[in-house]
Amino acid sequence: MLINKNWKIQHFDVGQVRDLTIADPNYIDHFWIPAKVPGDVHSILREKKLIDDPFFGYNDLKSKWVEEKVWWYRTEFTFDKNNLDKDERLELIFEGLDTFATVYLNGVELGTTENMFISHTFDVTREIVDGRNVLAVKFNPVSYQLKEKEKNYWAGFGKDRIWARKAQYHFGWDWGPQILTVGIWKEVRLEKRKIAKIESVYARTLDLKDSRAVVQIDIYTKNFVKGKSLQAEVTLKDREQQFFQTVNIDQNRATLTFNIDNPNLWWTHDLGEPNLYQLSVVLKWEGEVLDTYQTEIGIRTVEVMKRDREGNPRFTFVLNGVEIFAKGANWIPIDSFLGSVPESRYRHLIQLAKEANMNMLRVWGGGIYEKDIFYQECNRQGILVWQDFMFACALYPDYNRNYMENVREEVISVIKRLRNHPCIALWCGNNENDWLYEVEHAAGKIHTPFYGEKIYHELIPELLEELDPSRPYWPSSPYGGNDHNSQEEGDRHNWQVWHGNVEPRKFGQNLGQNISVEGVSFRNYKKDRARFCSEFGMHASANRYTLEKNLPDGTFYWGSDELAYRNKDFHHEKGLLLMEGYTGIPKNVEEYMNYSMLTQAEGLKYGMEHYRRNKPQTSGALIWQLNDCWPGTSWSMIDYYLLPKASYYYSKKFNAPLLYTLEHDPGDDLHLWVVNDRLEDVKDTLVFEVFRFNGELVYSKEFLIHVKGNASVQIASLTEAEVLQGNPAEQVVVRLKSLNKKAEENYYYLRNHKDLQLPKAKLQVKAVPEKQEVEIWTDCFARFVKLELPAEKIIFSDNFFDLLPSERKIIKIRHLDGKTISLDGLSVSAINGSA
Repeated sequence: MLINKNWKIQHFDVGQVRDLTIADPNYIDHFWIPAKVPGDVHSILREKKLIDDPFFGYNDLKSKWVEEKVWWYRTEFTFDKNNLDKDERLELIFEGLDTFATVYLNGVELGTTENMFISHTFDVTREIVDGRNVLAVKFNPVSYQLKEKEKNYWAGFGKDRIWARKAQYHFGWDWGPQILTVGIWKEVRLEKRKIAKIESVYARTLDLKDSRAVVQIDIYTKNFVKGKSLQAEVTLKDREQQFFQTVNIDQNRATLTFNIDNPNLWWTHDLGEPNLYQLSVVLKWEGEVLDTYQTEIGIRTVEVMKRDREGNPRFTFVLNGVEIFAKGANWIPIDSFLGSVPESRYRHLIQLAKEANMNMLRVWGGGIYEKDIFYQECNRQGILVWQDFMFACALYPDYNRNYMENVREEVISVIKRLRNHPCIALWCGNNENDWLYEVEHAAGKIHTPFYGEKIYHELIPELLEELDPSRPYWPSSPYGGNDHNSQEEGDRHNWQVWHGNVEPRKFGQNLGQNISVEGVSFRNYKKDRARFCSEFGMHASANRYTLEKNLPDGTFYWGSDELAYRNKDFHHEKGLLLMEGYTGIPKNVEEYMNYSMLTQAEGLKYGMEHYRRNKPQTSGALIWQLNDCWPGTSWSMIDYYLLPKASYYYSKKFNAPLLYTLEHDPGDDLHLWVVNDRLEDVKDTLVFEVFRFNGELVYSKEFLIHVKGNASVQIASLTEAEVLQGNPAEQVVVRLKSLNKKAEENYYYLRNHKDLQLPKAKLQVKAVPEKQEVEIWTDCFARFVKLELPAEKIIFSDNFFDLLPSERKIIKIRHLDGKTISLDGLSVSAINGSA
């Protein structure tokens, strides 16, 4: 029975009223504010026009009062107690309470909670009454709850958060605002139990070889009545096979195995099909069904290779025995207001990641253990998940027994909830804590022990060994080598680009910063020989629609305070230096949007292609970051309104399974490479072409390609003099093309964008609304052709592309929700011209 109706909310000052007064079933709440559950207080107030949209302008500051109040939720529901037999019990389950809550039923205090990440269950068999029941939940402000806690040691982005098992980004981050949400953010329900229930189920692939898989199913029960003989009926099936066993429950546990010949394996979408099996467990007593459990599982093995056959360091994910290159991005929470987000938003973002040829997403440790829909979609779409535990950029009070008991409950709950998802490839203890502690300690800025170390290096691995030994565990990200951010071992975060970190360094050395054009340049990616780069990226503006929608009238211009407020990384000079080196500094908002997006797109292309060329020594690269939690300027590839930036459209090409790539810096030789992530050999003809901007072909050469599966090979080197044929490097574009259309076309420039002598292009546009498409052509070379529509969730088949005058391009347009799109507001431009 879902309890999601008739909820109301009201706020009080701390200490204003007695709790038992508000919890009393006879308290009159007629004029409280109607509330949606699941949801959150801010979203309710925004919907009722009681606060202005916190995302618009400076409105997040106007709504700060919400965080300082005590908030009460109340509802009433009817229950027929005659339907409850004497040997049955009733459980009240809150899937998510954010965060410091006290729960009352009919005036009786059931308990308190202090963890947003886990569910909370209360036995209400006696407290439920026949007829009208009143449920009340009190939420204390975070600042009040934690006001007496120790906060004098290191923590980035707010000190309160280290004590709060709450989404850490709610306290503000360098890509999102500080908005401390509160409320019932997941479902509330009553469940009737008789004799026993299924406490958890654990399914794993024990062995996989010679076309045969061994799948083990562990069933854990909780008995309410002793001495009953229980059985479990277990069914495992897919579209071709079905397996069935009955097993007796002994001391609240049963284990069984299925031996499966020719199993349909779970693969990432780029290597095969993400095949799923339906697992069903039915708990019975004397033929009566007591409880059921259903889920999807995948038959697959996953490990991380730390050394190759020669003993060289690696950090390579191995799926079903196949070494893979992990291409993807970091995933942050998809909204500041998590309780109010529709599931469609998850589906859209994960589908977009797949369409960009990503095969891995990293759930970053400052957000949440994601909702079930996230993992279900990754299972079905064939995308691996690097799963952090929720500790990021801070020291955490592992010396405090109560805190550690709270964390222990969290870790157990999370492992049990997520361990059956085939998409999860690795558990990771935290984000950057080991690295930053050592760096700051070496610099003399931290003088305390490594608080939190017991969590990542003792508690979590011990619990994983017991509860999920089927996956690798990694203590932190980054981690490994003589500097936790080493290129030589483990995984690495490349923040030389953007933050200007001076690396490599070793333990005990200071971490310098070079905040200059050269220090933050994306060409520094080429120096990185990381085994696995789990973070790298740079800022770009949000799309025009997103900015205009959230800026007050008269403030949408370059240099406005309101536009700057969209950028929560207060070192704004880094973005300017990146643009200064590549595009030049923008003079107006149009140039800012174009230059920042172009720099991000070309920079991420430069980095990802470098890492891919270096396979298998480098075995993965995850861009920071895929998505946004609010409509701001950040490292994201897709902005808040699900409008992809230029880097997203670039990524569809630089992540393609077969990549023809050019390694080149101004003045150097041109090195041609082929990167093949497919498992099959590739035979093709690569066409290397150089065009003047008027469309004249000045150089062309063909290369016969035969590259083995899962390989990266340099196939040729050319000098600038040879390919330029006497033409200025500032006046040409290079194109790599597959003669047999097996790979995406790839464009390169022999000089930085700011040095190119681009002509003025005149674009021609023919819109065909009934086909939801646009045809575009140009009189001379058009750089960075951009299509814009004033609406959210608009996806183009290609965008921010380059166009030669000899070609026409047809762009298909779709809405993520499948709606028909009006093309009336369509704008088409290039960085060097317009329609």
